Order: sequence, then structure tokens, then C-alpha cells
Amino acid sequence: MKQITGFPPIENPDARLLILGSMPGVESLRKNQYYAHPRNAFWPIMGELFGAAPALPYQARTEILKSSGIAVWDVLASCHRPGSLDADISATRANDFASFFQFHPHIEQLCFNGATAEKLFLRQVMLKPCGMRLVRLPSSSPAHAAMSYPDKVAQWRDRIQIKRPG
Repeated sequence: MKQITGFPPIENPDARLLILGSMPGVESLRKNQYYAHPRNAFWPIMGELFGAAPALPYQARTEILKSSGIAVWDVLASCHRPGSLDADISATRANDFASFFQFHPHIEQLCFNGATAEKLFLRQVMLKPCGMRLVRLPSSSPAHAAMSYPDKVAQWRDRIQIKRPG
């Protein structure tokens, strides 16, 4: 099975919030973009909450998130996974969070995009950063069909707490 490697973070040194996924799926890896599957709700949710709508070019969306104090990354730097399902992840290696937090001292909230990201973080990173709020959000993945899109948006809106940089 082929080892897959994730992306560098969408980041800004003044970020206050870090949204963590597990590992980019097949379509995201193909397009070299976070949350590129057309049925993934991440960018529609970011559009509703921060104006980073999926109709905008990818670079514009990432700039909006950065200027809103939001960083995006994945828990895993690499893993084996035959498709896009988190349940099929094996042979994992976590990203270097110690360095990330050293260079992003204003992060006050970690938001996990689904239960797998949270579970991987707590198992692999084994780090509860002092003073950071940890929040599990409903997965934006199309595989998480048990919750409607409006309910996902409402929960993301209610659970994300961010102070604007500056």
C-alpha cells in the first residue's frame, strides 16, 4: 500500500484557531487543495461563517481564512490509506505540533473536523496545549451523512470561538 503525505498548513503567525482534519482524501490530494471533494461541506461552511465561499478561487479562500485568524492543517503528516475513508487509515505519522505551536503562539482553540481527527490527535500527539480549548466539530466529510448540512453549519457556528487578530 502506498504511503500518502499531507499538505503544509494554511497558516498565519497571528492565527487564533486551528482546524484539524485527519488526512486529505483522494480528490484533495489530486487537486493539491484542502477539502477539494465537491460534496465536502468544509468550504460551504467556511463561506457561511467567514466569507470563504467555494465559488471563490482556492487561493482567495485560504487568504480569507488566514486574515480571519484561522489556520488549517491535518493531524497526520503521512499514512497508508487505500481510499478516502478515515476508517482505512493505518501506519500513521503525526505532524510536528510542538514546532507549529512554537511559531503560532496565539492559537487558543483547536477544532477537530470530526471524531477521527480528535482521536488521532489525542493518541498520536498526546498533547493538551496549555490554555487551548479543544473542540470536536461534526465532520464536513460527505461520509458523515447522519447530520444535515444546516445542522453542521449551526454546530460549527456555535462551537467555534475566535477573537479576531489585531
